[in-house]
Amino acid sequence: MNRFFIFIVVILLNLCPVYCAVMEGGISKTGMGNLSRIVDSDTNMPVAGARVSLPKQNYSTMTDDNGAFNLNAKIKDTTIMSVEKEGYRPFSLTVNEKIAAKPIVIGIEKSNVEDIIISSEMFHLGDDNFSANSANSSEFKGKSIGPFYSKTFMVAANALTKKNYLVIGSIIGIDTLIARSLRQNAVVNSFSSPPVVFVNGSKIAEIQLNGDGQRIFIPQRLLKPGQMNEVTITTGRNLKQTAYIDYDDIEFMNLSIQSE
Repeated sequence: MNRFFIFIVVILLNLCPVYCAVMEGGISKTGMGNLSRIVDSDTNMPVAGARVSLPKQNYSTMTDDNGAFNLNAKIKDTTIMSVEKEGYRPFSLTVNEKIAAKPIVIGIEKSNVEDIIISSEMFHLGDDNFSANSANSSEFKGKSIGPFYSKTFMVAANALTKKNYLVIGSIIGIDTLIARSLRQNAVVNSFSSPPVVFVNGSKIAEIQLNGDGQRIFIPQRLLKPGQMNEVTITTGRNLKQTAYIDYDDIEFMNLSIQSE
């Protein structure tokens, strides 16, 4: 990938190298006027017909022949913007009113034949019991499906010849102590354990921070080439609540397996 297009460098990633990673793609403010663009991250050529959506607002638009699009949606708080185009890896980005008010350029990366899109939907984990001070709680879109998400996927027979990564396009709502200390939320008297990611029943990561393009290495020994595999994401629990189990409400979207 052409690293020229990674313009957003989230300082939080440097504080959590095991659990966070630079997103697959990038964004920068550019040009004049109110049109933003989607381009190929390798060639810088415009990507026409890409779907740009804001799931929270139930809003979507398509890029024109010049890769241009305009977000004609009202954005107040931080929300997730998703970009989908056949032949490209799914991309999502948390944006706010300030970012959306200016033209941006997003570079998206072509997919490999080994890549697996597990889901491009948005999922809400937890118990629908959360504070208004929780990270991005005002942007939660749907009802909870419970405290965990699981999905099976098939990997190719040659999967073990590659380095494989589980990529979470965007995740919001995490109320860990680290997230609180970095002011990703406004919770005062409590904090939660981190969401945990499993592949075939083995833990591969804890997610301490909200963000985009979280990229988690999958050890080769955990994968079953030519067979069904399973990924599971469990949400955290409020560690200050002992009277009952209080699950942390989180949302994520654009879950994929990417090979290098």
